[in-house]
Amino acid sequence: MNMNMKSIVKGATAGAIAGFTYYALSSAPPVKKYSIKKDTAKTLKSASHLIDDIKSIIM
Repeated sequence: MNMNMKSIVKGATAGAIAGFTYYALSSAPPVKKYSIKKDTAKTLKSASHLIDDIKSIIM
């Protein structure tokens, strides 16, 4: 049951993030959309580096 609850929470969180992202991009002016996309790309790149660092520490 615990694993199912974790999956439900992950799915709900992913859905909320997707919904918020869609709302933010659909209601933002064009200049702000570019800024949001640029910031998102930087955040994803940083998260990728963080995950790689954690993997190297564990292994």
